[in-house]
Amino acid sequence: MTATVLRDQIVTALEDVKGRDILALDVAKLTSITDYMILVSGTSNRHVKALVDQVIDTAKSVGEPARGVEGRETYEWVLLDLGDVIVHVMQSQAREFYDLERLWADTPADSESTL
Repeated sequence: MTATVLRDQIVTALEDVKGRDILALDVAKLTSITDYMILVSGTSNRHVKALVDQVIDTAKSVGEPARGVEGRETYEWVLLDLGDVIVHVMQSQAREFYDLERLWADTPADSESTL
C-alpha cells in the first residue's frame, strides 16, 4: 500500500468518528522519518480514545498495523506511528498549546491539505 493511500484511509477513518480540524501534511521532503503527518483534534479524552481506536482498527484492516502508540495514559495527545504516516490525535487545548502546525511551517503550501 502506498503512503498516499494509507493517508487517505486514515483521514476517512478520522472523519467517520467526527475528528476535528484534520490536517494532512506532506513532510517527505522535510524529514526522513515519515511521508505524511496527520493532525486531528478530539473534543475530550473519550473522543481522542475513539479516534485512536478507529485509526488502529483501520490501519490493521488494510494491512498496516501501528508500529507504536504513545500517550494512551491520559488521551490528551496520542501519537500513532504507522510508518509512512504518523498521526497526532490531540485534545484541542493540547493542539493549541504545542502548535505542531507552526513546527512544520516550512511545508510547501501545495503539499498541505485541510480535510
